[in-house]
Amino acid sequence: MKKILIVFCLSTIVLFPLTTKGQSESYDPELALKLQADDYGMRKFVIAFLYSGDRVSEYTPEERKEIQKGHMVNINKLAEMEKLILAGPFLGNEAMRGIFIFDVDSKEEAEVLTNTDPAVKAGVLKMDLKEWYGSAALLMIPEMHKKIQKLDF
Repeated sequence: MKKILIVFCLSTIVLFPLTTKGQSESYDPELALKLQADDYGMRKFVIAFLYSGDRVSEYTPEERKEIQKGHMVNINKLAEMEKLILAGPFLGNEAMRGIFIFDVDSKEEAEVLTNTDPAVKAGVLKMDLKEWYGSAALLMIPEMHKKIQKLDF
């Protein structure tokens, strides 16, 4: 019985490091803290899926062009506020038009921000908000994008 106990203890000591997950060698605790990342490098965001609104057909092409200009100004304003982390259209002409990823605490806060968009106000776009758990590194996209963006919208 004593030999079995010794073998068990030794095998546990040898195998335990192989079965546990260790800290990543490239882990940067200061960056993780700055980005408010959890132990997995993740955090909560709110995603807005943008869909064609119910009032698109009420506007002339010229009016829709002006609404789109206001939409782009609003996107830039939200990005400058550091609330909008990522935005972009889906390709094609389907009902699903684009996506926003917000750095906010709640869907309610994201709703207040989306309601500032001229395209939403006009009914040209409508948004479906979802809480999402993703990489905290997304917060670095705006800074990195500035380094690769040659032309303004």
